[in-house]
Amino acid sequence: MVLETLGLKAMAEQVYRKMLAHPDKGVDQLAALLDTSPQTVRDGLGQLSELAIIQPAQHEESGFQVLDPEAAMEMLLARQQADLAAQKLRIEASRAAAAQLIAECSGARPRSTDDEHLIGPDVIRERLARLARRAENEIMTFAPGGAHPAADLEASRAPNQELLSRGVRTRTIYLDSVRNHKPTLDHVNWLNQHGAKVRTAVSLPVRMVIFDRRQAVLPVDTGDASTGAVLLTGEGTITALSALFETTWEAATPFGTADVATPEGATAQQAEMLRLLAAGMTDEAIAKRFGISPRTARRIAAELMDLLDARSRFQAGVHSVQQGWLPAHQ
Repeated sequence: MVLETLGLKAMAEQVYRKMLAHPDKGVDQLAALLDTSPQTVRDGLGQLSELAIIQPAQHEESGFQVLDPEAAMEMLLARQQADLAAQKLRIEASRAAAAQLIAECSGARPRSTDDEHLIGPDVIRERLARLARRAENEIMTFAPGGAHPAADLEASRAPNQELLSRGVRTRTIYLDSVRNHKPTLDHVNWLNQHGAKVRTAVSLPVRMVIFDRRQAVLPVDTGDASTGAVLLTGEGTITALSALFETTWEAATPFGTADVATPEGATAQQAEMLRLLAAGMTDEAIAKRFGISPRTARRIAAELMDLLDARSRFQAGVHSVQQGWLPAHQ
């Protein structure tokens, strides 16, 4: 049948067509016209009702009001588009989750002849500088860690200016906490003025730099990025990490935009804090992810528990789902 591609089963389509032609017929009469059983007709009516193509109507002989073909097709197409959009979101979420696992476990992966391991901060710094000089199109960076030393920020301006003058696109995601650190704030404003793209996020999964979507540098130890790093070049790995960056970039806040509450009333920071607490992360781990002090993390957690009228973190998680701050299934 022609409507199977829109999710309508063959018998449901036959029932729909007969109902259009014979709106005054009941279930038994439709079954006779279709040479099938009344139960088969009821099954078809069930799918049509589920898809909202027919609706209960007391004044109709069959007990249903049938949508005209134009309205019905619009309904089926809208449903299919919604299903496709939901599937795309699931695929993006799966890709991001896989990429985050790659990023967070980069130091634990077996050594490969294609990987280059960098030991010590000086070696890492020199290799990053060399990769930046060779970059042709784009550099994408996760810059966690909160506020950055003023001297390091000042030293990075000349290389950044050289990149931008060559037409290399740079996109960097900092933590939201840098908005409260004037030297970092000044540096980000400088980057914006010179054409670099900057956004901030509540938390970032790992420190990462991707060059021209061909090479990526990640820390061996996410707890201390200065001890060692690995340069990855595998096509599948780079594709996944680039997808993680793009997903995070889309969700991040453009610099100059304040954090706003969700429709349910929670800010992005509060929602992320609740998600991490529900995942069992400690105050210290959350503080590091946010680029804030453990004391500040504990204060935010306490404020959330008070706001949610919760006596425990578990109860806070339950209440946050009930109030729509977190999805029921993560």
